[in-house]
Amino acid sequence: MTLHILALETSSSLCGVALLSFGDAEPALRVLEHDATAEHAERLLPMVDALLSQAGITRSQLSAVAFGQGPGGFTGLRVACGVAQGIGFALGIPVLPISSLLAAAAADFALQQAQGGQGIGSEGEVRVVVQDARMQEVYMAAYVAFADQEETAWLQIQEPVLLSAGDVGIWLDQAYARRPGRYRVLGDALQAYPGLNELVVGREAVELGLPVRADAGTVARLARQNWLAGRLTPPEHAAPVYVRDKVAFTTAEREQGAGGNPRAQGLAPAAGSGASAELAIVPMTEAHLDQVADIERLVQSHPWSRNNFADGLKAGYRALVAQRDGHTQGFFMLMLAPDIAHLLVIAVRPGEQGKGIGSRLLSCCEHEARSRGLPAIMLEVRPSNGKALHFYQSRGYRLLATRKDYYPAGDGRREDAYVMKKELAPPEVARNVAGMGERAVS
Repeated sequence: MTLHILALETSSSLCGVALLSFGDAEPALRVLEHDATAEHAERLLPMVDALLSQAGITRSQLSAVAFGQGPGGFTGLRVACGVAQGIGFALGIPVLPISSLLAAAAADFALQQAQGGQGIGSEGEVRVVVQDARMQEVYMAAYVAFADQEETAWLQIQEPVLLSAGDVGIWLDQAYARRPGRYRVLGDALQAYPGLNELVVGREAVELGLPVRADAGTVARLARQNWLAGRLTPPEHAAPVYVRDKVAFTTAEREQGAGGNPRAQGLAPAAGSGASAELAIVPMTEAHLDQVADIERLVQSHPWSRNNFADGLKAGYRALVAQRDGHTQGFFMLMLAPDIAHLLVIAVRPGEQGKGIGSRLLSCCEHEARSRGLPAIMLEVRPSNGKALHFYQSRGYRLLATRKDYYPAGDGRREDAYVMKKELAPPEVARNVAGMGERAVS
């Protein structure tokens, strides 16, 4: 029997898909890649279809779907995870999340071994992965490869963290003090921040690796190991790994104008406009982002940033805003995966809540999904957000699963997420969806 694992990797500008077939014959790997920024959403699914066509198989023959779960670019991680979940839900197959930093370490290891390098064993060198996180920061993790029967296994000695590029040297010194041995620093941050090369070259027992990134082929190979070991994940439990938890504001920052600040209140409709003014639902554009980000900061303890919304627009996510008298009162952003829609974020300005805007926006989400033939829509919500839970339940959303430690909750703590899902009626059954005004733009 031949098994087929589809792998997706979009944590950097490299958009890749791979198909690893194994079982009755020697493993066979097929890969398609495209390197470009902000094109993952439009390219990933056509690349999947092209790869499956080359292999002469259909989606129904897939045994599992793997994805690079990050850390990495916010938008790219959402794309790969959402597509993997959609395929997993539709086919009833497991998902295999793979650390993108581990994939980079494994890619470097394979290249080094092909060139005759050493480093296998419990006392082998530590591979320190530094990937560009922009803003003079890096995503970093560290691993050791060791032989496990006929496979190469991995021991994680530093979980993924976010560091200033200039602090990598400090980490190396501290790590060496705790664990003397050989260290090898690798990753695309070596190209993004040339100063890192000087930090590495000037340290004893530390060598310079390759500026590699995670790739779909390596994700597929690591996923095969997880498959053989029975480390499988239900689609509803798959989630990206984010380490940039600094998305909330401290009290001092709020006093200086960040977060739920007075200037956001100044964006409310002008006096006298009245709640009865017509509400228009229009596509979100760059011009709306300041007001969208202000609403988000007012209603979320750990809000998306303006850049997160900008990245979502570039990635092709469907996003609409509710406007009255030219002022944004609410919004949503929706990812349309191949077999399911994923509501990423939805919010209404506090002073406008309870006036039906949220219901209008949610109806628009469902219309967008239905119009593209998608059978269901899913979302995550904090268990502590009782108001949101009641809202979704009243609209037909049902609890599907719980994701452990999904949300940041402050002070280094995490909060679970409830995964909710609603089955959607076909378009012909739901042509008159409540709340879909003529001004909604498709």
